[in-house]
Amino acid sequence: MNDYIERVVDLLDPSLNQINNMAPEEARQRVLSGKAESVRAIDGSFALLARDGKTVRLARSMDRPMRYFLAKRAEGPALIVADRIDAIFNQLKAEGLHGQFHPSYTRMVPAHYIVELQLIGCPDPDPTYTRYFTPQRNSLSTDLDEIGRRYIGALADEIAKWLKRISSSEPIGVAFSGGVDSGAVFLVTYQVMRQLGMSPGRLKAFTLNLGDGPDIQQARKFLEQLGLGLFLEPIEAELSTLDIAETLRIVEDYKPLDVECASMGLALCRGIRARYPDWKHLVDGDGGDENLKDYPIEENPELTIRSVVNNLMLYQEGWGVGRIKHSLTYSGGLSRSYLRTYGPGRHFGFAGFSPFTRPNVIAVAEGIPFTTLTDMSVEKLYALKGEIVARGVKAITGLDMPVFAKRRFQHGAVSVERLRERTSGQEAEYRKQFLALYH
Repeated sequence: MNDYIERVVDLLDPSLNQINNMAPEEARQRVLSGKAESVRAIDGSFALLARDGKTVRLARSMDRPMRYFLAKRAEGPALIVADRIDAIFNQLKAEGLHGQFHPSYTRMVPAHYIVELQLIGCPDPDPTYTRYFTPQRNSLSTDLDEIGRRYIGALADEIAKWLKRISSSEPIGVAFSGGVDSGAVFLVTYQVMRQLGMSPGRLKAFTLNLGDGPDIQQARKFLEQLGLGLFLEPIEAELSTLDIAETLRIVEDYKPLDVECASMGLALCRGIRARYPDWKHLVDGDGGDENLKDYPIEENPELTIRSVVNNLMLYQEGWGVGRIKHSLTYSGGLSRSYLRTYGPGRHFGFAGFSPFTRPNVIAVAEGIPFTTLTDMSVEKLYALKGEIVARGVKAITGLDMPVFAKRRFQHGAVSVERLRERTSGQEAEYRKQFLALYH
């Protein structure tokens, strides 16, 4: 009776792994090794499970949600691994084990860590965490031209690797608002396609328009200023089609800003899919705000400029593994909130790509000496992103990128007042609705 028979069910879709520099099996062996430098060398998008007897190791990139649940059986533990909470629940239900389930019992593999589990029975030991990506902070000079060139150069490298994996017959869509991040992604993608001898006619800039949002005018002004207006394709939608219950099911989270952002993502993806039934590839600027620390500090009572500039990858990872406020169920930062992008895209059958989430791009951003450049001024921090990105886009593409004031996705597609007609913006209410899905 002391010999437990462990079981592992891997529900991850291996076709979603997009690894540029090695075969998937080699990448899996690197995860199995548990060595940080070995996993850091995996270049691309991945969510990998590797097992040796009772030892299981898991690792993922920022853009690939990865969850697990340990179920109890008389013969030994059963580990279920998937990208979604509902996939885990459905597997447990199929095996008659769903009586053990609650959404809060699922665990998210945090981005940039190797998670090791020992399947040795009851009680289950805590997992161990090994960080595999630790960029050096403050490693760059204060020269904004050099910082921009390095940052957007890294972005261009990631976009080039991605484009080379796509068939020359496939069109490319950019989720585009005319903001700094989507603007940089569009212009760099356009330039890289030309450099690689690819037809830019494959490219479209999709902008969501719910009737009275400022993004459509901004997007049009951005492209027309550069003589690229022909690439703009508005995607119109009705505010009445926003369904928070649907968003909660797809995103499996209840943070208001992410729920609202995901609702816009669903509207955009639904509109593109209705117009183009076979469209596959979408690229976006998610992660750009996190990299250059461009969120309204005053809107979060837990934050100060010191906490923002002095904590490694705070916006990407939250307060970090092993901290009191780190959620085991959801992880933290963009590691958690990337579902706002991943969920809508997957729901409508798109293959998404967020080049700002790649470690090589994040590493440049973390090397920026924010403390010196901002003098701990919030206003200087907010102004820094546009300066860096515009200079970098100029250096890499030769184009003078327009820079507009920051605006959240959900506030660009529709006015805040009209958005509140369809959403409460209340976390407690969203949490209650989400948990009700599993009653």
